[in-house]
Amino acid sequence: SCVSQDSSAQSSRHRRRQRAMKCVRSAIALAALVARAAARGQSEVTPVQKVIELMEGMLAKGKEEKHDEQVQFAAFKQFCDDTTVEKKRSIAEAEEKIEVLKADIESHAAHAARLTKEIAEHDADIATWKGDSKAATNVRAIDKANYDATHKDYSESIDALQRAIAVLKKQAHDRPQASFAQVSALKS
Repeated sequence: SCVSQDSSAQSSRHRRRQRAMKCVRSAIALAALVARAAARGQSEVTPVQKVIELMEGMLAKGKEEKHDEQVQFAAFKQFCDDTTVEKKRSIAEAEEKIEVLKADIESHAAHAARLTKEIAEHDADIATWKGDSKAATNVRAIDKANYDATHKDYSESIDALQRAIAVLKKQAHDRPQASFAQVSALKS
C-alpha cells in the first residue's frame, strides 16, 4: 500500500507542476501585456514591476508548496520504511516461534507415544499380576481345604487315641503275660 500511495503522491506532484507551469506562462503573457502598456506610459507603477511581483509571489508559493510536499512525502516514506522493517521483524519472529512450536509438538508427540507404550506394558503387567494373584488365591483355597481336611483327620485320630488311652488306663491292672512259647502253641 506504501507503493501505491507513493505513485499517487508522485502523480499529484506532477499535476501541481503542470498547473504551476500554466500559471507561469500566463504570468509571462500578462507581463508582456503590462510591458506594452507601460511602454505607452499609462501608470506610475510599471506593469513590468507588477508582473515581476506577481511572479515572485507565485515562485515563493510554489517553493513553499514543494517544501511542504517534500516534508509530507519524507514523513510518509519514513512511516512506510519503519512499518516494513517492523513487519519483516514480526514475520521473522513469528516464523522462528512457529519452528520452535513445531519442534515442541514433535517432542511432545514422541513423549506421548513413549508414555502410551509404557502404559500398555504396565497394563499388561497388571493383568498378569491380577491373574497370578487370582491363581495364588485359588491355590491357597485348595491348600486350606486340604489342610482343614488333614487337620480334621489328625484331630479325630488324636482324639480317638486319647480316648483309647483313657480307656486303657481305666482297665490298667496286672495281667499275666503269655510267654512266647504259649503264644506259639496256641497258633498250632
